[in-house]
Amino acid sequence: MIRWVVVVFLALILINGITPWLRKLGLGRLPGDFHFRLFGRDWFIPLASTLVLSGLLSLIARYV
Repeated sequence: MIRWVVVVFLALILINGITPWLRKLGLGRLPGDFHFRLFGRDWFIPLASTLVLSGLLSLIARYV
């Protein structure tokens, strides 16, 4: 259980670090990505970008 917590924590740090680079590529601005302001904070839910990245990573994992 603790291993999954560590993996999720490290993945979130990695994604947070490469988000500006991914936005330059157009990810984060796809039609299924939601960006809104609620309770004085900006919220970003990247549904479409998550599906695209998941598909790319699964193709890489399958053929490597």
